[in-house]
Amino acid sequence: MTSIAPDKTSVCTAMGDILNRIGDKWSVMVVERLKGGTMRFSELRRAIDGVSQRMLTLTLRNLERDGLVTRTVYAEIPPRVEYTLTEMGCTLTGPIGALWDWAAEHQHDVARARANFDRALADADQPESKRARSPNV
Repeated sequence: MTSIAPDKTSVCTAMGDILNRIGDKWSVMVVERLKGGTMRFSELRRAIDGVSQRMLTLTLRNLERDGLVTRTVYAEIPPRVEYTLTEMGCTLTGPIGALWDWAAEHQHDVARARANFDRALADADQPESKRARSPNV
């Protein structure tokens, strides 16, 4: 029996689609917050600085669609809605935690590199006569 190699284009497309979802800023923050346990929508919104109600709703809906989060609605007045990571969603906490830690450890290095790059770009954009007089050259 011969095996058929997967179409590389379709694999790349699927990989890009999945990475867009789990690499999204708000998705990363939701997964990071939910790794501590079940949370209500309002708790998540307070815990994630800067997220709008609409963006949080869209993010949670997409994570639920992808099987990473479960949404439970309780028939109470007012209705209570809770979000929990699924088993598959829990498998993301390790990689996302590693990215979170890396970002915390290297945030100053990245800021410094960006400033150096922007300064070099600005210097390169100056006319030759101004660069010759600049004390940074």
